[in-house]
Amino acid sequence: MTKWLVAAVIGLLAAGALGAVKQPKAKQFVAIDRCLRSGGAWDLREHRCQDALPGPIDRILVDKSDHRMMVFRDGTLIREFRIALGRGGLAPKQRQGDRRVPEGEYEINFHNAASGYHRSLRIGYPTPSQVEAARLAGFSPGNDIMIHGLPNGMGAIGSRHVLRNWTDGCIAVTNQEMDWLFTAVPDGTVIEIRA
Repeated sequence: MTKWLVAAVIGLLAAGALGAVKQPKAKQFVAIDRCLRSGGAWDLREHRCQDALPGPIDRILVDKSDHRMMVFRDGTLIREFRIALGRGGLAPKQRQGDRRVPEGEYEINFHNAASGYHRSLRIGYPTPSQVEAARLAGFSPGNDIMIHGLPNGMGAIGSRHVLRNWTDGCIAVTNQEMDWLFTAVPDGTVIEIRA
């Protein structure tokens, strides 16, 4: 998958394509990456660098159709992230191998500093009812759905990773954004994922 991601990003950049995901103008990627490397947070609405407010946060909302993840503390929006999703399309995950991101309400239940990607936060999918529904349908619902950074050794791709949905059903952010999330999101944080 690592070789596929590199080839896909290089191909898109060479062709000047911005993919189906709503994207900033090409020159903004440089500004976004500079902002994130300096420890800032890119403001998706104002298109400028701002201070990265500290955590903790207590709720995550993922809007798959807008390719956006928002994090909140006490009902106040703290930070937004442009995200890449699974290669299987925007429909909800139903079975192992469909490369889709699930929908529903879950909890973050594990921090993995030794991930194959630059850190990860495990999402509590599947729920018992999803396991039972899949069992009755005769297939596995899949598991190990994460919020994660870029594949190890590929951090230089930076914010351009969102040019295409490339994960196997996870939610991806840049490595710098993942560093912030890793410390700001405690286990037990509620995450809602919707279309």
